[in-house]
Amino acid sequence: MNYSEQNKSSSVNFNSLDRRSFLRGAGWALTLPLFGSLSISEAIAAKTANNRKRLGCFYFPDGVPMPRADDPAFKDWAWFPHGNGKKFTFTKVFEPLKPLRDEFTVLSGLSHPAGRIVHGHNNADQFLTGAATGSGDTDYKNTISLDQEYAKHVGDQTRYASLVMSTDGGAGTARGAHTISFDRNGKAIPAENRPKRIFDMLFVKSNANAARELALSESALDDLLEDAKQLRKRLSSDDKKNLDEYLQSVREAERRVQKAKHWVNTPLPKVAADHLNLEITPNQPREYLQTMFELMYLSFKTDITRVATYQIGRENGVGISDHLSRAIGFSNAHQLSHETKRPNGWKNFGMYCRFLHEEFGRFVKKLKETPEPSGEGSILDNTLLLFGSASSAFHLSRNYPLILAGGKNMGLEHGRYLNYAGTKAYKGGWAPGDQEPWTFKAAKEDLPLSNLFVSMIQRLGVETSSFADSTGKLDEIHTRWF
Repeated sequence: MNYSEQNKSSSVNFNSLDRRSFLRGAGWALTLPLFGSLSISEAIAAKTANNRKRLGCFYFPDGVPMPRADDPAFKDWAWFPHGNGKKFTFTKVFEPLKPLRDEFTVLSGLSHPAGRIVHGHNNADQFLTGAATGSGDTDYKNTISLDQEYAKHVGDQTRYASLVMSTDGGAGTARGAHTISFDRNGKAIPAENRPKRIFDMLFVKSNANAARELALSESALDDLLEDAKQLRKRLSSDDKKNLDEYLQSVREAERRVQKAKHWVNTPLPKVAADHLNLEITPNQPREYLQTMFELMYLSFKTDITRVATYQIGRENGVGISDHLSRAIGFSNAHQLSHETKRPNGWKNFGMYCRFLHEEFGRFVKKLKETPEPSGEGSILDNTLLLFGSASSAFHLSRNYPLILAGGKNMGLEHGRYLNYAGTKAYKGGWAPGDQEPWTFKAAKEDLPLSNLFVSMIQRLGVETSSFADSTGKLDEIHTRWF
């Protein structure tokens, strides 16, 4: 359907349609894995309006610069700060974030146990799940991601359960993910990478037209379920399992369609987009990143969703995201991680990471400067932001570089470096012929990253004591430690 058609009015009254009419439109509903439309009663929405809690997660590939302590570049171009607790100093990599020091915490010494034996280019899809995804394509299996776990609890309160974005778009492949979001069955949720499409889906799409689409056919899902019931009798046990997983998705689609009744006649929020170039592409990397961050900002500000993810780049130097480094004069971002032993190698890699910090910092600052629309403090005070990667030193799937920002109204205390890795945080560079760091035995065992996830989701208001392979929680993010 084109965008002009979406803006036409419709005489369809969604509330007058019976159940079978909705089911006829379920095929349309099933094509929306990017943003699951959910609803809640006006009374519940009003009750929770003053206590909105949001989650935003960001992933960047290729690890970070980690020169040895005896390397001249160590002082200025190491990613991790020097020190511990509140007594630490930033390197030049963190210069853009210095003015926001009291709004975030840097963490080291955390990783997913199941990811530690995985090559650093193969575990972006584990970043928010912590799953043991296997060693090959045939045994690949993922689990629900942190963002979708939270969306299960708050998705009904907003028009869209979650916003899933990436620079490369789509889902990618097993161990070559273009998305960091996975549903409750561990299936990849395709990410959107076109700013105009994201903007139109969030703020332009006509709900009346959606009602017409849902009402096109009266009994498609009923027929499908009946056909599946007959088919199931002839399937093997493995095929029955696959069919049941699909039917679960079908039933979830029916549930979304039923809940969409609330939103069909609810006006979309109006936002100004004159400052945005919605036709921008990653070929203009700085402006593209700013636009993607701005779309997330608008989605939070208008409360159209409270859960969002953005995979800034795909691992292994594949895809258009590898060219984001052109913003600072380099051809390929991944190549910078391979050339740290060359003259200015650490500096060049550090400059790219600083560029990412600059754009993330711009986003954080904007959230900080925007008052909570119907509550206390700023949007940032009521939002948890996780920014990081699933590798640190060259291809090393341990000691993830992590920044946790926001959430002061949830009890988080910032302005600290929670250094769980200690002096073992620095692995040094790599040169062709060297044994890659990920193959070495760990000098110190990391804490499970899922422990942080447990604390985060608890701060977001979800009652749980575990996530993935957690062994506890990380209370230090919201209590005095040093």
